[in-house]
Amino acid sequence: MLETIREGRAVIRIKKSDKVSKEMEVFYNPVMKNNRDISVLLLNCAENKNMQIGLPLEASGIRGIRLLKELDAGKIKSISFNDYDAKAVRSIKNNLMLSNIKKFTIIKNTINKNFANNLKKIKDNDYNWGGRDKKIEIHNEDASLFLLNSSGFDYIDVDPFGSSNPFLDAAIKRISRNGILAVTNTDTAALTGTYPDACIRKYWAAPRRDYMMHETGLRILIRKIQLIGMQYEKALIPIFSYFKEHYFRAFFRCVKGKKEVDKIWLQHGMLNGAGPLWLGELWDRDLANKMHGALLKNNIKKNNNYNNDNKNMAQINNFLYDGGLLKFLNAIKEESKLNIAGFYDIHDSAEKLKLKTIPKKEEIIKKIIEAGHKAASTHFSGTCIRTDISYGAFIGILKE
Repeated sequence: MLETIREGRAVIRIKKSDKVSKEMEVFYNPVMKNNRDISVLLLNCAENKNMQIGLPLEASGIRGIRLLKELDAGKIKSISFNDYDAKAVRSIKNNLMLSNIKKFTIIKNTINKNFANNLKKIKDNDYNWGGRDKKIEIHNEDASLFLLNSSGFDYIDVDPFGSSNPFLDAAIKRISRNGILAVTNTDTAALTGTYPDACIRKYWAAPRRDYMMHETGLRILIRKIQLIGMQYEKALIPIFSYFKEHYFRAFFRCVKGKKEVDKIWLQHGMLNGAGPLWLGELWDRDLANKMHGALLKNNIKKNNNYNNDNKNMAQINNFLYDGGLLKFLNAIKEESKLNIAGFYDIHDSAEKLKLKTIPKKEEIIKKIIEAGHKAASTHFSGTCIRTDISYGAFIGILKE
């Protein structure tokens, strides 16, 4: 039975499934809505315009459809959907049309001739959206071949089920100068220390399973991606990175040049016994502020319109009100002000000290700032504080 799903401004139909897994006929994970929300928000706030976008693992087409319908005018020059699964390609085609995007080109795949020959070949014609011509293509290839056979992209989104490893080399080769590479990784068990040997084999670093494991896992992943970029003289600089629910997500700005690459490896090292990993900033502070401000402004506008007239909701682009996402982005906005790797866990420290009472996190942060140091909550954990104060001084405040 087919199920109709509305997410953002996209409408798709997929075969209903009781469980999200690789065995789904066409993969769609509703939990990753925030992942896609943040992607749209980031690209709207980034300086990049007239982008050629490559989506090598597109499944239902939901991500690409949302980009087409929610990115501001002038952001997209062309967008290429791809999936190796013939059923997924057919789903992308149908979902584009369901979302009222009816002019696109299906690129025949020489590897999968039987499927390609059975598809209705739609006339090659640019689709006009928002006053701008956009070339929309659907490909049916292996993800890495799709990327390597292209002339390159200004935005590539690698969003696999599991590890991103098999697709990184091709994606990094084809990301353009000043382009943005987005990588999702759900291989959290290896990166957070459940399977340390697997982490060493796959990510060339030793993890550590403790309260800081999600930050160290993300930093290990970032370094692995950067190392691949370095061999092509591409410095991949994190502009927005996070851990949420069951996945790691990192956006990189690609800067070409040997000097820029050298600045990257100088920021690799160890943290709390884990690594080597990335010790530099996880966010572009200006971008984090802009994203939070844009979502806050948009949500206020939506709420006002909702209260005044429900019909006006359809006239406002982008996001429905999501208090959880707004709170998440606010935490990252505050956290991005501190270029500090690692944090302290209040409960872990209190347990070691055998404290009977624990001060509130807000009180601890206030005292750290009053002592002349920086401090903020971290999105990685609700009981942790990112700060430049020494651990001894932090313990002293807890004892007070």
